[in-house]
Amino acid sequence: MKVLSIQSAVAWGHVGNSAAVFPLQRIGVEVVPVLTVNFSNHTGYGAWRGPLIPPADVADVLLGVEERGIFPRIDAVLSGYQGGVGIGDVIIDAVRRVKAANPAAVYACDPVMGNAKSGCFVAPEIPELLRDRVVPVADIITPNQFELGFLTGTEPADIRSTLESADLARAMGPSTVLVTSVERPDRPEGTIEMLVVDNSGAWLVNTPHLPFKANGSGDVTAALFTAHYVGTKDAKVALERTASSVFDLIETTYKSGERELQLVEAQEFYAHPQMQFTAEKVR
Repeated sequence: MKVLSIQSAVAWGHVGNSAAVFPLQRIGVEVVPVLTVNFSNHTGYGAWRGPLIPPADVADVLLGVEERGIFPRIDAVLSGYQGGVGIGDVIIDAVRRVKAANPAAVYACDPVMGNAKSGCFVAPEIPELLRDRVVPVADIITPNQFELGFLTGTEPADIRSTLESADLARAMGPSTVLVTSVERPDRPEGTIEMLVVDNSGAWLVNTPHLPFKANGSGDVTAALFTAHYVGTKDAKVALERTASSVFDLIETTYKSGERELQLVEAQEFYAHPQMQFTAEKVR
């Protein structure tokens, strides 16, 4: 499998491509990483250095990859945080060209906007860009519950309303929706859930909720789920593998006391998921 991953990168830490590439490689996926920023560290530190890569330069790199004859061999295009409207246009164009070269290729979009605690942390024009132009051309989207609500103009809370919101999102274009952080009021105490909905049904997986913020964990989740789903065509299996690996990554990080994801230390959990969580069919 080959994945074209168009995302940010950092020298220190693990977000964007700096979070997605290694776990994908560790499960046997060939990754073609194209960078949209090259920062010293993620912006959560409040200070960083390095350039935003101009959209024209990102497009030029993609053109060079295309000229090497790689696009017909791409199985999935993956994108995450989009720093500006120009990058969105470049990604949409790259998806169009990859699918022209390989009609079986899929586009997985992590529509990064924010979360319920901090609200939107992207430029004001990005949520509308994602909703109106990017999500409609995606095959897979991986929003959190807050992002799903914005995309659909709803307030998903319990399982029923989250399923209804996922169906509205699917009506926009993507056939598969992974909701990465379902926090329903009646969930078991100390847990968090992920929900996936596709043409074959809906599955929910429940894992312990560790009390700390792990920057980049969503990027790892989107990458692993995309690869497992494209590889197996089985939403339940892809969800269980992803939940297993990501929980063990977060637990490893939590126990280390470090701020950054312990991405390398947890590598065996990607290659050999423990499969300690079972997804329940909810529809």
